[in-house]
Amino acid sequence: MRIFPRGAALVGRGAEQQRIDAVIAAARAGRGGALVLRGEPGVGKSALLGYARGAADGCAVMAVSGSQFETELPFAALHQLCTPLLGRLPDVPVPQREAMEVALGLAKGRPDPLGVGLAVLSLLASAAGDRPVVCLLDDAQWLDTASAAAMTFVARRIGVERIAVLFAVRPQAEASGLDELPALPVDGLTAEDSRALLSAYSYVPLDPQVRDRVVAEARGNPLALLEFPKGGGFGPPDALPMGSRIERGYRERLAGLSAGARMLLTVASADPTGSAALLWPAAQRLGLQVPAVAAEAAATGLAEFGARVRFCHPLARSAVYGAADPRQRRAAHRALAEVTDAATDPVRRAWHRAQAAAGPDDAVAADLERAAMTARSRGGVQAVAALLEQAAALTLEPGARIERSLDAAHANLDAGRFDAAADLLAVVNCHPLDVAQRARTERALGGLALIHRDDRNGAAFMLQAARRLAPLDPVQARECLIEALELSLSAGCASATLPGLLEEAARTPRTDRETDALDALLALVDDGHRKAAPLMRCALERAGEPLWRRWPSLSIMLATELWDPEVHAVITASLLAVGRASGAPMPLRVGLAQAAQQAVLTGDLDAAVAAIVEEEAIADATGAPPLVYHRLQLAAMRGRKADVELLQPRAGAPASGQLRANFTWTAAVLHNGLGDYPAALDAARSATSSDDLFLTGMALPEHIEAAVRCGEEQEAAAALDRLAERVDGSRTPTGLGVGAYARALVTGDEDDFREAVRWLQDSTLIPYRARAHLLYGEWLRRQGRRRDARRELTTAHTMLSRHGIEAFARRAADELRATGQHARRRTAQGLDQLTLQELHIARRAAAGATAPEIATQLFLSPRTVEAHLRNIYRKLGISSRRQLREFGIAQHPPGGDAERT
Repeated sequence: MRIFPRGAALVGRGAEQQRIDAVIAAARAGRGGALVLRGEPGVGKSALLGYARGAADGCAVMAVSGSQFETELPFAALHQLCTPLLGRLPDVPVPQREAMEVALGLAKGRPDPLGVGLAVLSLLASAAGDRPVVCLLDDAQWLDTASAAAMTFVARRIGVERIAVLFAVRPQAEASGLDELPALPVDGLTAEDSRALLSAYSYVPLDPQVRDRVVAEARGNPLALLEFPKGGGFGPPDALPMGSRIERGYRERLAGLSAGARMLLTVASADPTGSAALLWPAAQRLGLQVPAVAAEAAATGLAEFGARVRFCHPLARSAVYGAADPRQRRAAHRALAEVTDAATDPVRRAWHRAQAAAGPDDAVAADLERAAMTARSRGGVQAVAALLEQAAALTLEPGARIERSLDAAHANLDAGRFDAAADLLAVVNCHPLDVAQRARTERALGGLALIHRDDRNGAAFMLQAARRLAPLDPVQARECLIEALELSLSAGCASATLPGLLEEAARTPRTDRETDALDALLALVDDGHRKAAPLMRCALERAGEPLWRRWPSLSIMLATELWDPEVHAVITASLLAVGRASGAPMPLRVGLAQAAQQAVLTGDLDAAVAAIVEEEAIADATGAPPLVYHRLQLAAMRGRKADVELLQPRAGAPASGQLRANFTWTAAVLHNGLGDYPAALDAARSATSSDDLFLTGMALPEHIEAAVRCGEEQEAAAALDRLAERVDGSRTPTGLGVGAYARALVTGDEDDFREAVRWLQDSTLIPYRARAHLLYGEWLRRQGRRRDARRELTTAHTMLSRHGIEAFARRAADELRATGQHARRRTAQGLDQLTLQELHIARRAAAGATAPEIATQLFLSPRTVEAHLRNIYRKLGISSRRQLREFGIAQHPPGGDAERT
């Protein structure tokens, strides 16, 4: 049903029509794009989408409308949109196809949201191969979260596809990601255009005074202009919002209807699917005379009854639903629950049962709890939270209601709905709680505070929870403290929370003697690294399951303190695997960031670029800012000062803690590579000043080198003592090697340089292995032993240049030149023109990867990858993949011994 007849000209919308025409024309030409129409209810967004449908002549038009009753049901809108394309599903790559099948309920499993988004993109791109595709999404503020995320993903990735996506959304609506897309404000009509609209669409002549009053009160809202003359719209000026005044007009049409017709409209308004297959059986269960009441209801013009039930406007649906008394609404939902298949649609059935409940009902609450588990298995984290909230509200028994409220609070935390979680916890906190419930509440409040980097309140809540749990369950008490430390590390505020957490851990009783992370950290603080190292290793590899399965940030910190790159690599691989298995964007991005950092430390800069590019692709596809610190580390290791300076404002300069140490350690690496030792010393001093866990140990070698070069021998010796405490305790070959070359810088003892080279000869940390040769070669040259220096410097230069560690490689080249030998220049200088994403695509393509393979990794369409390749060819002055391979940029395997020149 349409307020504006199909094909009718719109009044006063010339500029808006031009924007829509431009988006559709661009899509026809292979320059896909999106447009978000924003405006108040009734202002004409749906009419403009109707215009877009008509303007898309010759295109495949796919339309879906969000429903305020479906916002809690995962992938509900996507199911409507993609059902016509399911015949193309076999052509979609297998991982994407499997994700889509799970999302649409065609297969069991947990859907990968990114895989679903890419599958939708692939389906639409496949359809666009036949003819351009135009997607129209009305009332996008009511799209379920999963569908909204998938469609905003698509809207961000269609730059070279024959696809246009148009959203219509209300102002200030919290529609995920839409704020970042091109917007088209839809405002009210002018008085002149309002009068023209009334003249064009009024069915009876209007008295000029009546017309002017309608125009004044409608304030340019087209729907109000058309509805007010039908009665019920007038009232004191500005007494109600425009949407409410229009709804009042719709409710006026219900006057005089029979009880049966009103009940039929109420049932229709309560069913968000618009399915006639549900409406008519539900109506029969209510004893309605279907043919008669359907004809009477349709005569109001509020809804039309066909294969699908459609209201003339979303405000008409809400007006009908709001006009029904609570008893009628409950009866409608009860009938709909009875005709909804519990096996195929348990979530919707449970939701209808909840709406039908007149008060607390433990059976309905249990049904909602089971539905939440179903929604969780389908990746609907928002739905899980909403269903558990309803379950808690309908639970009669107080203890069970509190437990379900706490479950709902944790689900809201998982869904990123922090305000909702805080509200639930505040309500729970007002009730009488037993000790375990109070501790669970405080633990959740502490976690919420730490997520917001509120270390003072976060630590206080966590400590109080642990104290309550200690007499009841010491294992849970210690786990609460470990969780607090994990969250603190993730938020970068562990420096502030660690002392209090460890003080409480020392008082918490034990039920077993197996060493845990708290024991290790207590020993580290009290006795130093030498005594704590065995306990740290024991905590990492304790029986049952490795520490990193549950507490990855804490595990990475311990592995770093141990200078153990092998364990760090295992943790990183596990974190990345968990991120990919979860399907949730943020855990995967964190795993990729750790993989990039691991690759930087091992000198596999190709792998680092690949991980960074994938993380950025996910961030871009989901509308989130990319993570920065691992990009800073890569830029620093490559010696790209301009890149570091470009990234630093985005990273910020944290005042304290691990984030500051990360920032300043990175700067120290950069400046040591560039030979700017005063700047390196300033940065290293900042990185090591507070002796924080995690990165202080990594920054100490930079501190020692910079201090020696600046003639600060005493400062270098003091930093060496701190480093020796760490590496002597861990006794790993990498740690001992780095400690040996740092010691050699201070002592000038050749045996220390040789020991460093020997310890590091098999280390996976290529930059540190190469730097041992570089420092030894520099020392030999200064001793006048040119021939010996050339050997070490050539080895260093080959390793460093081969792995793209450019600043340190230039240092080696300069030293070689001073011995009378010139280093081989790095080829393929044109690569500096490429962005990280282009460099990654070029290397993958040169190695033989197909466009679809590259597209899958970067969450792009194959057509977009081909467009990137054309741009790469232009920058490099080549014209084919063959020439790209000849350019010598195919990805090389990581690691390996240095080649000799």
